[in-house]
Amino acid sequence: MTQNVSPVAQPALALRALTRRFGSQVAVDHVSLDVARGELLALIGASGSGKTTTLRMIAGYEFPDEGRVLLTGDDGVQRDITALPPQKRNFGMVFQHYALFPHMTVGENVAFGLEARGMSKRERAARAEQALAATGLGGAAGRPVQSLSGGEQQRVALARAIVIEPQVLLLDEPLSNLDYALRQAMHTELRATLRRFGVTVVFVTHDQEDAFAVADRVAMMSRGRLLQVGSPDELYDRPASREVAEFIGRATLVPARFDGQCATIRIGESERCVQAVASSDSATPRDVVAVLRPDALGFTSPEASDAWPGIVSGRRFTGALVAYRVRVSDTIEVEVVSHDRSVREGDRVALRVTREPVAVV
Repeated sequence: MTQNVSPVAQPALALRALTRRFGSQVAVDHVSLDVARGELLALIGASGSGKTTTLRMIAGYEFPDEGRVLLTGDDGVQRDITALPPQKRNFGMVFQHYALFPHMTVGENVAFGLEARGMSKRERAARAEQALAATGLGGAAGRPVQSLSGGEQQRVALARAIVIEPQVLLLDEPLSNLDYALRQAMHTELRATLRRFGVTVVFVTHDQEDAFAVADRVAMMSRGRLLQVGSPDELYDRPASREVAEFIGRATLVPARFDGQCATIRIGESERCVQAVASSDSATPRDVVAVLRPDALGFTSPEASDAWPGIVSGRRFTGALVAYRVRVSDTIEVEVVSHDRSVREGDRVALRVTREPVAVV
């Protein structure tokens, strides 16, 4: 099931049935998507899903075999830019490897794109300093690029893309070169910086944590198709398909019977009815799978009427929480996260659904 949520009547950027083939392989398959002015949209998916090819078609580095790329200008007029080369689209782009010039200073790197716009050297330097200050690198214009840390290089690349005042900013795996700790710190910083500039942003990432932390909406792709578009919590709590449910977050999918309101889940000899929600509006009783997220399960008393008995088969300390694997039948093992550190592998426990409704697909 493909969902295309159009946030505004006149989007800043619109893709219409965008298709790209390489020989017999369809890399992007009739993708339609709207991006609102000032919105941060993430394209996510596994390798080969078509997200990077889609970004390259938006940028003009690839031309679609079918479909159109439409851009709404400041005058409110929507124009077809499908055939325009990259240099005529007024888009900023931050590449995965930043593509900074090692023989230039930080300021020269940032000001590079302004020279072609006919600005004087003084004006270019002033604009570059402003962009660096906005990305937290004020006063660094004279530094050599080689002296920068990974996070600082990422900010220089961002400043260089923003200094030209682009209508749309495109980011290709902008955090993938950073170590885990720096990546976590950059989530908030990157979102705040992009918000400050108010630019329309499309960024590609294979890391859903990056997407959830930075984006307003997330568009998930697989095998060239758009599977679902929505806010991070919509994709997590109400996936449109089994494929989305398995890719987004962690979950155990268990068979259930859904009547439109309740999902009857049978595990071993125990059958429980839990409040459920489906991505479709059909209320016809049908066989589905219930998406049991680790944060929607919790330990309970074995005597509780809604308890599922199980045995702890694995334990992983994550800091604030402990992630447990619990075998609840011969064929089903679920994950549960808990603040309780006292449970050990081999312990007999009881579980219940602690957060409803659960998603069914």
